[in-house]
Amino acid sequence: MGDVVNDAGRAAITRLVQNREVDLDAYTGPVYFVMHGVRSEDRARELAAALHAALYGDLGPLNRAGASAS
Repeated sequence: MGDVVNDAGRAAITRLVQNREVDLDAYTGPVYFVMHGVRSEDRARELAAALHAALYGDLGPLNRAGASAS
């Protein structure tokens, strides 16, 4: 399950960087995520909640959060 979550997190952050929603130095590690330059506190909270849900196996919020960056 960990690989699926890491892959999903990496893909979501890659989409956010590509869409210039977060800065290029965003990083996803095996246990943590670093995102600089998120444009609003509400968006940062949405992304944090989505990543938290993904860590517990619910990838839906992360997929929706990443898709809304498009």
